[in-house]
Amino acid sequence: MITQEDVTHYFEGLGHLYRSLEVNNQEGISLNFATGIDQVMNLALKTHESGHKLMFIGNGGSAGITSHMAIDYWKNGGIRSMAFNDASLLTCLGNDYGYEHVFAKPIEMHAQPEDLLIAISSSGKSANILNGVKAAREAKCHVVTLSGFSPDNPLRRLGDVNFYVPSQAYGYVEITHLAVCHSILDMACELKKK
Repeated sequence: MITQEDVTHYFEGLGHLYRSLEVNNQEGISLNFATGIDQVMNLALKTHESGHKLMFIGNGGSAGITSHMAIDYWKNGGIRSMAFNDASLLTCLGNDYGYEHVFAKPIEMHAQPEDLLIAISSSGKSANILNGVKAAREAKCHVVTLSGFSPDNPLRRLGDVNFYVPSQAYGYVEITHLAVCHSILDMACELKKK
């Protein structure tokens, strides 16, 4: 039976992650959390204002986050955004090119210079996410990453801004990634009201 102590321990652990989340830029230089949020918020707004778009990619639970965020960013934030999670798209491209290319191929087709890719992966090691980032870089897009698990995962070095959650637990990593994405949007919405 779950006790109050078990529940308290879970949420205290989750709360601790927000204080221990690591942020760095592409050169590996550490940024404080607020600076990382501010940089991505301003980049997202600038991307939209210059006529460009945000693209979100992720697998599994991270795919759910990308769909949620793409909708919220354009509906609530008025920021052009999209996610490549359509079942027909994924199965077609997975069948024709291999699952490792299901994000790279649509990015190659739809990305334009100065677009922004937000790549979310709990492990930071998924080949299709890494290939998507590579395709975005080749298209001269900006990149933001959110990862977890191993501190030396390859994804956390590939973005202009990289958020890393130091946890091995999917739930903790995914909840933290969702909260980071939502905080960027919510603060952008507040800024636009001023």
